[in-house]
Amino acid sequence: MSHLTYPEALIVGFVQGVTELFPLSSLGHNVLIPAMVGGSWATDLNVAKASSPYLAFIVGLHVATAIGITAYFWRDWVRIIVGFFSSLRHMEIETPDQKLAWMIIFATIPVGLTGVIFEKTFRIIFGVPSRAALFLVANGLILFAAEKFRTRRSMAADREVMAERQRKPEPELVGAGAPVGAHASGHRVERHEELISAIQSDRRIVSYGYLEALIIGCAQILALLAGISRDGVTMAGGMFRGLSREDAARFAFLLATPVIFAAGLLKVPTLFGPLGRGIEGQILVGSVLSGVGAYLSVRFLMKYFRTRTLTPFAIYSVIIGLACFVYLAFIK
Repeated sequence: MSHLTYPEALIVGFVQGVTELFPLSSLGHNVLIPAMVGGSWATDLNVAKASSPYLAFIVGLHVATAIGITAYFWRDWVRIIVGFFSSLRHMEIETPDQKLAWMIIFATIPVGLTGVIFEKTFRIIFGVPSRAALFLVANGLILFAAEKFRTRRSMAADREVMAERQRKPEPELVGAGAPVGAHASGHRVERHEELISAIQSDRRIVSYGYLEALIIGCAQILALLAGISRDGVTMAGGMFRGLSREDAARFAFLLATPVIFAAGLLKVPTLFGPLGRGIEGQILVGSVLSGVGAYLSVRFLMKYFRTRTLTPFAIYSVIIGLACFVYLAFIK
């Protein structure tokens, strides 16, 4: 039976955490890295093989990645969860937190059902390295298209976000979270500003309604194909439906959390079955790096997408995807 080494766990774990949030496809990298390195890596890290311990390892990485994302958005998730239960208790959907909770639920249903029914089929058929390389190219083209063919509504939303950030926050937003005084630390000030920005973003997102959320959520189905980025296609879908780039990124990250959690938790028994035996340490090490990578990535990207575009990620996807395909198909 193949095994999993600590160097493999270290590298793949960190790459998983970073690429899950960057619009670069973590599954595509999980398939391509072992194939490009070759040797024992290709044997140990075969995602399409039903008996590979790599499957148990990936389960651990997914759970850790979701924990890393939640650690960054924990204040937001407290508001959203409270909003969800308050909507059930009062039988109403009135506040932005209540509306956002139900928008996330509606947007998650399509990919959840598709994943439960077709995940294994997609993994076996499309988890082939050469195909993953081509889908990575397709991912780049989707990101290019998202920027090239942005709607006027989306670009106007960008200007609205910038104008709102320059205006003085509303009184109820200023009081949100911990008070920030004149002697508050720079970190506290930054977190307070992020909290205000998050609440403003949620208000803009919920103004689009449940149908738009469902349409944007359907884009996540493409991420079942190795090489297509969940956050990338969700951002593209959000921008196509009129969200600003920053709001599309936030909504994509919020949508990713329950999907990644569910994908990991549904297969947690795999960790304690035959596939997980003997690699408990590797799973732990890889999961820690994956969680840290996810947290750092989302923290960076939430600031990045305020002023920058998807284009660098599109270029990376096309170049790396073509290079991997040529190597795997004609050189290796």
